[in-house]
Amino acid sequence: MVLSFDAMFALVTAFSIVTSLLTQTAKVFLDALKVEYASNIVVMVVAVLVGTAGTSLYYVNYQIPFNALTSVYLAIMCLLNCAGAMVGYDKVRQLITQLKEIRHGQEAT
Repeated sequence: MVLSFDAMFALVTAFSIVTSLLTQTAKVFLDALKVEYASNIVVMVVAVLVGTAGTSLYYVNYQIPFNALTSVYLAIMCLLNCAGAMVGYDKVRQLITQLKEIRHGQEAT
């Protein structure tokens, strides 16, 4: 048994939610420590960790052996999660900025 499309889609969806939550937690923690960081790097690191850990847990739970093919799938899941997190993060940040600009524009009138 290998990852089906449905399982991959469900995992990527779950991973994106977990990645968003952990990224915000990491950023709050780093802000509390007054550490300077690049947001995209934090998102990327969290996404790779969540993708690797989540896919590995899926393999263990469904007794899928770790071999060359499943290792490739694991790497693909990490890349998919990373790409989704990076695109999602940038778009959400852009939306918030635009909403703030619109709000400030309305207050000025």
